[in-house]
Amino acid sequence: MSIWKIKPLAKLIEDSQETEGGLKRSLSSGALVALGIGAIIGAGLFSLTGIAAADHAGPAVTLSFVLAAVGCAFAGLCYAEFASMIPVAGSAYTYSYATMGEFIAWIIGWDLVLEYALAAATVSVSWSAYVDKFLQGINIHLPQELLHASADGGIINLPAIFIVCLLSLVLIRGTKESAIINNILVVLKVSVVIVFIVLGWSHINPENHIPFIPKNIPGTQFGGMPGIAAGAAVVFFAFVGFDAVSTAAQEAKNPQKGMPIGILGSLVICTILYVLFSWVMTGLVPYQIFKGDASPAATAFAVTGYTFLQSVLILAIIAGYTSVILVMLLGQSRVFYSMSNDGLLPSFFSHVHKKFHTPWKTNLFFLVFVSIFAGFVPIKDLGHMVSIGTLFAFTLVCIGIIVMRKKMPNAERKFKVPLVPLVPILGIIVCVYLMTSLTMESWWRLLIWLIIGICIYFFYGKQHSKVDD
Repeated sequence: MSIWKIKPLAKLIEDSQETEGGLKRSLSSGALVALGIGAIIGAGLFSLTGIAAADHAGPAVTLSFVLAAVGCAFAGLCYAEFASMIPVAGSAYTYSYATMGEFIAWIIGWDLVLEYALAAATVSVSWSAYVDKFLQGINIHLPQELLHASADGGIINLPAIFIVCLLSLVLIRGTKESAIINNILVVLKVSVVIVFIVLGWSHINPENHIPFIPKNIPGTQFGGMPGIAAGAAVVFFAFVGFDAVSTAAQEAKNPQKGMPIGILGSLVICTILYVLFSWVMTGLVPYQIFKGDASPAATAFAVTGYTFLQSVLILAIIAGYTSVILVMLLGQSRVFYSMSNDGLLPSFFSHVHKKFHTPWKTNLFFLVFVSIFAGFVPIKDLGHMVSIGTLFAFTLVCIGIIVMRKKMPNAERKFKVPLVPLVPILGIIVCVYLMTSLTMESWWRLLIWLIIGICIYFFYGKQHSKVDD
């Protein structure tokens, strides 16, 4: 049995058809855009903007967001073409299976655990911290040992586990119901982001933007182009999730039209908000103030004098984190659903609930898996692996478009990436460049994770694959 066998496009299209016992098509184009925004706006915007500004780019963190967005745009165009051609759950895993073969598909499917499951765990820990901050504001004090992992001086992070369990149960209830909840959370957090921009704009001190690009300190990743690039690698986490829209392709009402709109629409909207938000935030206070600050958005907004909105801002951040966790958990369950359907994982992961039409056993599995990481692993150890896993997935998707255009030039495409192979090549270059800006520790963890995945593939997946040579 070859490890390079490809799943035929005709078979993928057949798998995408709605059946009585399969996933239900219930998501409109608007719901897909909201799904993307729900995944994108969260921890990256409200927390990492300050870190990237203080440690790397200064006020030029705005350009860091632009650089990260450019890489995402190239990858997003490639995702959109694939999603319009192959409207099947599974995202980059499914696309790789159709272009580069089963082994690469397994690698990317395993890699997506880093993006979705660990991102959900990372954000749930931040969610816990902001809930604690909000409760303290109304004079409710939770035991600190129940808010932190043992490595951070506590015993267990119970709020983080709670939100993972709650949202996993919501996802089991149904994709349409989950999308309704996500839409409400998206409206809330986008409204507060806009309020932050509008009210903060008149309080910008132009001196805080001088120099806009700090001079590079030789041998460091602060200032100049090295600082902007390092800042882009940090805030890249803020864009993690737009590709999660593609995992819901099999539940979209009109995937050929809706998937490109959902992927590119959410990316454009969020990029505009990110640039404006970071410009205002670094204009309100000197960027040095954000050094070591876990809630830079609240720190910056405090100088406006609108103190009555502080609690609202914290609530919006909590809402933002909630929707990110929701979409990450949805994306992860759909990837494993697809891998299980192909035989690479046990059939347990592709069981669909008879009433709710959701992969409920997969949801329960990740309820436990993500809860363990959220409750017992420090956030600094969780966050290191997410960005490099995502960038690796984006790189393979861009390569996949080049391969697909050569192997299947006449296949029907409702959306086409312009200027192939230039656009995919640019996407590969930007993503690899950002990967090189990450620490060696991140690279070693990625390598170890992939080795574990390769062992599982050869001991189980290869033996049980349902795709013929």
